[in-house]
Amino acid sequence: MKDKITAAIDERRQDLIALTVDLIRFPTINPPGEAYTPCAEFIGKRLGAAGFDVEYVRGEGTPGDSDRYPRTNVIARYEGKGPGPTIHFNSHIDVVEAGEGWTMDPFEGVVKDGRVYGRGACDMKGGLAASIIAAEAYIAANPDFHGAIEVSGTVDEESGGYGGVAYLAQKGYFSKPRVDHVIIPEPLNKDRICLGHRGVWWAEIETEGSIAHGAMPFLGDSAIRHMGAFLAELEKELFPALDRKQTRMPVVPEGARRSTLNLNSVHGGQTEDFQPGLPSPNVADSCRLIIDRRFLLEEDISEVKDEVISILERLKQERPNFRYAVRDLMEVLPLMTDEDAPVPTAIADAIREVFGKDPEFVISPGTYDQKHISRLGHLHDCVAYGPGILDLAHRPDEWVGIDDMMESAKVMAMSIDTLLKQPRR
Repeated sequence: MKDKITAAIDERRQDLIALTVDLIRFPTINPPGEAYTPCAEFIGKRLGAAGFDVEYVRGEGTPGDSDRYPRTNVIARYEGKGPGPTIHFNSHIDVVEAGEGWTMDPFEGVVKDGRVYGRGACDMKGGLAASIIAAEAYIAANPDFHGAIEVSGTVDEESGGYGGVAYLAQKGYFSKPRVDHVIIPEPLNKDRICLGHRGVWWAEIETEGSIAHGAMPFLGDSAIRHMGAFLAELEKELFPALDRKQTRMPVVPEGARRSTLNLNSVHGGQTEDFQPGLPSPNVADSCRLIIDRRFLLEEDISEVKDEVISILERLKQERPNFRYAVRDLMEVLPLMTDEDAPVPTAIADAIREVFGKDPEFVISPGTYDQKHISRLGHLHDCVAYGPGILDLAHRPDEWVGIDDMMESAKVMAMSIDTLLKQPRR
């Protein structure tokens, strides 16, 4: 069977390249959510022609969903000749904005020097294309298999996945008995298996003040100065404490094997109410800070929050008129699938077959849609595996290697064969 799978994928090399190019040419930029529907319909028509049953599900009422920018997801399912497990390949179709610095059109899908270039080539339309080729090649090589194969193209992963995998997971699309195993073809290198990710707490912290004339600031109370005092305490107390926290999770890169805090943005005063470049003549009565706290399996979310709130509470006691508010924006617990679970075991065996070496098991420094499959779908046999180099994601001249996609497709197809032959648990 391995020889048949390899041959079936080798025959589809040009098809894989063309499919990747076609996917890149849909400018599925998020935000706001451009071209979601035509991209989903393209995938659906492709898989429908291959014998899959195709369904389109709009994430109605989710952030960003509107008639102009509908959150259109596509789910395709191919039923085998008899009952058995279901393996699902989930890829997000949205990409970040192109940005500056490109030497070519980011949405042309340039094929050059063994690579396909374009926004989303690496993250993750190359992985989506590889999973489609893997599924089609496996069906051609083994048409009498038992079980089912699903492929989905979902939206909004770059902004939290709420209109995509989270919405579908709430509807039962990523739960047993419908699905048993999930592979997410995120770009974490073709010989790596990503078992999960660190946790995240996004929050908005607001300090409050009193407005007054900027020529007489002593009559007011600057919220920006209060925020400055909080930032100073973070530098003095929290950042050094986080640097000392290490994890057993095999997070890559090495610097992410500790707790981290990023100060995403600061907004203070009334400057935004005036013509750009002109200052406000007022004392700031509000200052807002967005924080991005990444945490480890060894940490509890309540402790993570308390580290920040305890500093704010201390300042409230020590600093006259210090007032604050904290608003949760998102929280995701860290997760790590067991190395000996069925999906990572099947992929590891396939990597040994294709590359002749043991895989590296890693953890992603940031979250991806596995969080929703675990949290909402309660399905834990899920990992990320796909072609591409994560360091290239979101950068100018993003690319994915053609050989990498081919080899990853072989790993995926061999994993299908292993998983579909196992009894359902």
